[in-house]
Amino acid sequence: MVSWLEKGPAADPGRLHEAGRAARGALEESRAAVAELLGTRPRQVVLTSGGTEAVNSAVWGTCRSREGSVVVLAGVEHSSVQESSARLAEVARVGVDRYGRIEPAAVDEVLERLGRSRRDVALVHCQLANHEVGTLQPVDEVVELCHERGVLVHVDACAGAGHVPLGVDDLGADLVSVSAHKLGGPPGAGALVVRRGMRVEPLLVGGEQERARRAGLEDVPAAVGFGAAAASLSGGRLEVEARRQAAQRDALEKAACALPGVHTLGDPERRVPHVLCLAVEGVEAEPVLLGLDQRGIAVHSGSSCSSESLAPSPVLEAMGADAERSLRLSVGWSTTDAEVGAFAESFGPVVESLRALRA
Repeated sequence: MVSWLEKGPAADPGRLHEAGRAARGALEESRAAVAELLGTRPRQVVLTSGGTEAVNSAVWGTCRSREGSVVVLAGVEHSSVQESSARLAEVARVGVDRYGRIEPAAVDEVLERLGRSRRDVALVHCQLANHEVGTLQPVDEVVELCHERGVLVHVDACAGAGHVPLGVDDLGADLVSVSAHKLGGPPGAGALVVRRGMRVEPLLVGGEQERARRAGLEDVPAAVGFGAAAASLSGGRLEVEARRQAAQRDALEKAACALPGVHTLGDPERRVPHVLCLAVEGVEAEPVLLGLDQRGIAVHSGSSCSSESLAPSPVLEAMGADAERSLRLSVGWSTTDAEVGAFAESFGPVVESLRALRA
């Protein structure tokens, strides 16, 4: 990315001069790398400023022209999905089980009810993996049943892409959103994959960039970083990295759950390899977070998009879990075994000392 940051404004992919042509080449090379990772064609990849813009674009493109329509989603969906949908349509909610998993039959039941009342369903959301507890969703089943009813499906793959195999074209979803920084790329980059032959109204207008699907000068350095991260996971390397991350996650889980009153939230089997959510009895999450931070260990409570809000996690509330006493841990390509070991040594003493203060 550094060399492209140094090139300055001359590196405009829309210009015909030499610098512009070089920028166009770099942009399309990166798009191709992202497409290969996601199992789709480069022409279907619309580069965005991140997963949030991709989600909003999916909702805007399908709902804006359909007044009075309904969007179907579960309470465990990301806040960008929930809030963008609520702005443009009526929301019909689907329940989840104690692991945060959507039941396809429940989605079908909601669609059947809306069909009987002749309500127009603009879109069904189904995340690939939950961003807080890591549970993998039955997206293939949801896509199949929605298409049988002629309903469009958006898959929020931000928490799963780059960590589990994802063949977008084989899956058949109409829209798929992804985020670069979730898979090792830079913040401020993402993509919306649009099914071949589908047209969506652009969220951003005022230019013909991205085949008139997203106006504005393309961020070439961010796209190059996104492409490099995607390329680093090609050729079977995703599976190798996923196994490494899963081993680190399992080590974190073993160390944490050895402490009484600590257990895992989310599906213990069908989950992404890099996310772990812990329920910690007897102490609230924030003091544990701060105690670990003092020891150089960064964890979080709830979603990264709700860190400035005092409201409990809607994901955990939808699951029926205690939203005040949970910690979210994640590992990535830069996580070392030494860091995992540091958490294992620190977690117990931090929790026990806080519990002692409450006794």
